[in-house]
Amino acid sequence: MAPHTFKLTYFDFRGRGEPIRIILNYVKQPFLDNRIQRDQWPSIKPTTPFGQIPVLEVDGIEIAQTVAIMRFIGRSFALAGKDNIEAAQLDAIADTFKDFQSEMFEYFLVAIGFKEGNKEALYKEKMVPAVEKHFPVFDRILSKAGSGFFGRSGISWVDFFIADFLTTVMKYGSDSLVNKYSHMKSFYERVHSLPPLKQYFKNRKDTF
Repeated sequence: MAPHTFKLTYFDFRGRGEPIRIILNYVKQPFLDNRIQRDQWPSIKPTTPFGQIPVLEVDGIEIAQTVAIMRFIGRSFALAGKDNIEAAQLDAIADTFKDFQSEMFEYFLVAIGFKEGNKEALYKEKMVPAVEKHFPVFDRILSKAGSGFFGRSGISWVDFFIADFLTTVMKYGSDSLVNKYSHMKSFYERVHSLPPLKQYFKNRKDTF
């Protein structure tokens, strides 16, 4: 890929921006990590394409939405499957993982203090059922792929998208939610052991 200037705008925590930071570090693409504070958001919001962040600017051109950004980076750095069929399969995996996120999101908002609610009840009503519904499927996909990652041909943008949120699942749920699924557990450890990322994971702040 020819040299381009990259600027990522997101809050000063992991959230939806973190998988983008991870994949950019993995491909060793320099970027301006524009971390804004929450009190800055009202003035910045009207300037974004859809009133949301993260936003990635590439040579001044804006790309919004986490998955769209991840897919763009994947395609740009040969991390989007070996052919169109595998690329479509990866898209389907990402979409299904977004379903999982949506199903447990109410619990997550309460767990991080963004919303009032009964954390213990929501853990049982939202988090655990979502994990038990989706994680056996993801575990089976990893086993069938045979590469150690979600794609048959090896590592892809989807792996960074999913691995980062597994950190959230374990931080605000329990390690056992992931560890009971052997392929998911190994996958998580594999991504966090990738040489280009070891220093990044070691130095980053512990946030939600």
